[in-house]
Amino acid sequence: MNQQRWLRIIPVALVMYTISYVDRTNVSLALDPGISSLMHDLKMDDRMKGEAAGIFFLGYVLLQMAGGYLAGRWSAKRLVALCLVFWGSCAVGCGLAETFHQFELARFLLGASESSVYPATVVLLAHWFPRAERARANAFWNLCQPLAVMISAPLTGWLLGAYGWRTMLILEGVLPFVWLPIWWFFISDHPREASWISPSEKTFLETTLKQEASSLEPVVKIAFWRRLLRWEILVMILMNFLHNSAAYGCMTFFTEGLKGKHFSAVQYGWLFAAPYALTAVIMVLNSWHSDKTGDRRGHVSAVYAMSGLALILSVLTREHFWLSYGFLCLAIPGPFAALAPFWAIPTETLPLQVFGPVIGLVNALGNTGGFAGPYIVGWLKTAYQGVAVPFTALGLGLLLAAALAFLLPKSPTRS
Repeated sequence: MNQQRWLRIIPVALVMYTISYVDRTNVSLALDPGISSLMHDLKMDDRMKGEAAGIFFLGYVLLQMAGGYLAGRWSAKRLVALCLVFWGSCAVGCGLAETFHQFELARFLLGASESSVYPATVVLLAHWFPRAERARANAFWNLCQPLAVMISAPLTGWLLGAYGWRTMLILEGVLPFVWLPIWWFFISDHPREASWISPSEKTFLETTLKQEASSLEPVVKIAFWRRLLRWEILVMILMNFLHNSAAYGCMTFFTEGLKGKHFSAVQYGWLFAAPYALTAVIMVLNSWHSDKTGDRRGHVSAVYAMSGLALILSVLTREHFWLSYGFLCLAIPGPFAALAPFWAIPTETLPLQVFGPVIGLVNALGNTGGFAGPYIVGWLKTAYQGVAVPFTALGLGLLLAAALAFLLPKSPTRS
């Protein structure tokens, strides 16, 4: 069967979310006083740095549930198109900020503008990829996260060195407007709406997805809000919180370990990008093996445990730069490599009309970790004069998330 959707849906979604993820990578480098004047220009200290990086995620929680709901009931394609317009405007606004509070407000609105994108895209992929392919589809799309760092970090470092943080943020903020027409003309919400796939594949997809969805519908109808009050959803929220605390706490303060080595801005960019290149490889392998075995929980737990332990070891070996850096390269992948099997769980264990809002709810509350991680790391770094204590705390959080993974429901056995 000619599966053009792998070449049509995934690359367009991947580039779209890669562009959104640039907004989280570039601010991490722009907030490093060793290579950018942003903190000096806006009169920021380390606590304010963590707050400015993390406040994005307070905005990011606002429309997650609404985004998942609208994507399922209305249109993921149209919803993401609107988000592209709004987040491009806010991203440019970050580069125009004249004060810390203006920059903070622009970052907050940027987070709100992007908040519907993740649940909408997960719902879109669930409309195109059956259960046996879903972890791989999620993983290939989520490659945007390490790819955004790999591609944008060296470029961002060069732009910072050559033109400064304002020009860098404005130029990278224009990217959503460039991608908007491609998203609009290439994406369809359902196979039945696409003219570019064969009738046989269209029938196969619609039939398979309908059968999988109907098998998850309960015999006795349950109120929508009661479906959300399930203990496993609370576990997912906690895991996602720990995941985002580690991912963005490490990202925001990653370059702290590079100080004193006299690297240039471009070298900073390459050293920042290297662990994310490794992350891309681990993401693909972990999702492929998860689909092959049908196991989701074990593949989530394994990469969390790897990264939690590596993060703690990076602290213990901090007197040996390259050894510590090597452990950091292993600490970064876990939160990202867990994404594909983690998000496959609700799409495979919850009814069709429920998993969109559940993904939005888990992503919304869990992404408060994206604020808490940088903020706590900044606060503890100030209190303890270094990142050893905060990075150890983040590592222990990932080890806890690894244990919690086995409380999640198992995906149904494939026939």
